[in-house]
Amino acid sequence: MQELKSLIREVPDFPKPGILFKDITTLLGDPGGLRRAIACLVEPFQEAAIDKVVGIESRGFIFGAAVADRLGAGFVPARKPGKLPARTVRVEYALEYGTDTLELHEDALDGGQRVLIVDDLLATGGTARAAADLVAGRGAEVHALAFLVELDALRGRDRLAGHDIFAALHY
Repeated sequence: MQELKSLIREVPDFPKPGILFKDITTLLGDPGGLRRAIACLVEPFQEAAIDKVVGIESRGFIFGAAVADRLGAGFVPARKPGKLPARTVRVEYALEYGTDTLELHEDALDGGQRVLIVDDLLATGGTARAAADLVAGRGAEVHALAFLVELDALRGRDRLAGHDIFAALHY
């Protein structure tokens, strides 16, 4: 895992002063690193009979589609409002200063399907919680949530109580 961490650039004071941003674009640009990161996200779920992988906009699309392919599952994008062309379902969730919204196509999931939610980073857990609520609201089962990186000090895992959570890298 240290090898993967060495491929993640840290950018101080982005997007605002005091934040040390974990920039995964350097990992994405390394073919071996990208392959290993995807393998880390796939491995715990190879025997889980996942039907769909929901990737959270936008970096969750990168990992989620690859994970879905390797698991033999379908891929479903969870998007910001106004990005999906057909009828959608949505959930609004609280941010530190305001709210945001995630949407799925209303026909993207069927009741009883086993779903893995994938994103690049677990921070405070608000977006991941919204994605889990969207999936459950469609009658599908949230099998687990998987992240490349978890920022442990922000305790996002606490907002996802009751769900299995996997993170490849911890900071």
